Amino acid sequence: MNRHILVVEDDPLVALMLEGYLDALGHTTVAVVESVAAALAQIASRDLDAAIVDVHLASGETSGPVADALRAADIPFLVTTGSLTAIDDPALAAAPLVAKPFALASLATALAELWRAPVED
Repeated sequence: MNRHILVVEDDPLVALMLEGYLDALGHTTVAVVESVAAALAQIASRDLDAAIVDVHLASGETSGPVADALRAADIPFLVTTGSLTAIDDPALAAAPLVAKPFALASLATALAELWRAPVED
């Protein structure tokens, strides 16, 4: 089933890889954004089935406000990070995590689980 997915990722190479993976899995990347403000604008203006959200963005922002907005809109999401430290923001820590670097198979499994599980507050 084709799902419409927002990607919040500041690393252009990771974003490109995610777009390719989503395409290979039969999904549509509706937008790739690299800031909280841009992500919030997409959430407000698009019909999204899910999002993939990087914890730490290049501007020093964390994606906690994005997670809050996705939950408020009842849009499921995955969190990605390459950091080996714990995720301090509870809005992000409660979401399913896909650690970087990841492969197509691990992303496919995480997305399948995402649509089987209810969104938690």
